[in-house]
Amino acid sequence: MDKLLIQGGATINGEVRVSGAKNSALPIIAATLLAEGVMRVGNLPHLHDITTMLELLGRMGVSVVINEDMSVETDCSTLNSQTAPYDLVRTMRASILVLGPLLARYGNAVVSLPGGCAIGSRPVDIHLRGMEAMGAEIEVTDGYVHAKSNGRLKGARIFCDTVTVTGTENILMAAVLAEGTTVIENAAREPEVVDLANCLNAMGAKISGAGTDTLTIEGVEKLEGCHYDVMPDRIEAGTYLVAGAVGQGRVKVKDVDPSTLDAVLAKLEEAGAKLSVGDDWIELDMEGRKPKAVDIKTAPYPAFPTDMQAQFVVMNAVGEGVGTVIETVFENRFMHAQELVRMGADIHVEGNTAVVKGVDQLTAAPVMATDLRASASLVLAAAVAEGETLVDRIYHIDRGYECIEEKLQALGVRIRRVVPA
Repeated sequence: MDKLLIQGGATINGEVRVSGAKNSALPIIAATLLAEGVMRVGNLPHLHDITTMLELLGRMGVSVVINEDMSVETDCSTLNSQTAPYDLVRTMRASILVLGPLLARYGNAVVSLPGGCAIGSRPVDIHLRGMEAMGAEIEVTDGYVHAKSNGRLKGARIFCDTVTVTGTENILMAAVLAEGTTVIENAAREPEVVDLANCLNAMGAKISGAGTDTLTIEGVEKLEGCHYDVMPDRIEAGTYLVAGAVGQGRVKVKDVDPSTLDAVLAKLEEAGAKLSVGDDWIELDMEGRKPKAVDIKTAPYPAFPTDMQAQFVVMNAVGEGVGTVIETVFENRFMHAQELVRMGADIHVEGNTAVVKGVDQLTAAPVMATDLRASASLVLAAAVAEGETLVDRIYHIDRGYECIEEKLQALGVRIRRVVPA
């Protein structure tokens, strides 16, 4: 199993290009199942989860062509199966996103219940209730969701009792081909949901309200293929900006949409960072100073994102003062805290709250990644710790960060991948 070996003590300076957003790419790849004709999706990150999603489409008979520029062309005219098998779905929760498109277009779907990072329950009940409201018949047996519709799905008013990104996306994709109008209330407002809606509209859907908590979808009879570029990854951009704060340096992230990072940028400024922002770039400069610890509370967009919580815990751990971090989105998302304590961090976790007191210096220790964002936080900690840190189980990091070693090397971090013989 690959590991990352990181020599600490780096001052982190430089420029890095942000990849396409994984959390936008996955639902958009699922949405290609709705297209008649060839669909082309660009700006895809080269990640294991993307490969898994494309393999899943291929397993169902979809013709998938990967171009040299990492754009992908799909043609569903060859589809011969509406089943998403356990051996693929178990590795990635986002596989459940094929349920809505298969049901809407083909009237039938058999999708294994998902796996993925072990950071919370994330039940799919809301997805299923939404599709039942549109007339689908759904049974869950032997770990599989069996969904079918007699004829087209029917428009409905659907209230999500908790805000769910994948639930909103799945119901949205089911609704675009339904007969009549569907209204999704308490919908997720994340930029990735907006990106999916923009893609579906480019294919011929009629969706309004994206970016608000109420989505209105007028069903259409068919969607056409088109070319669509995935939005930049706001979490990757935020991670490299925090790297600059942790490393008391100056970092510029390019090919980014600054408007998607308002909550993160506000907290970085509170931590003492000097920020400059352009149309598609953000520069952070610590001017050689340690960051100040900040209080954060995660919540659905536009509030502070749960996917940036672990990185800010590291910033607080090497900062000045005490910061309180409250996690409201996932119930099991402080697994990185114990690993950081092994490196000398002063963190006290009680329930969904971590109190982080800054220390003068972290020290190297062998640590283990527990989920995607936790693994990124350990790498940031190792970059500024004293000594050489070995980060194990980095397959988590490969699920969400494209070329993390090369990008961190460009920022001055001494990092290399260790591949077992």
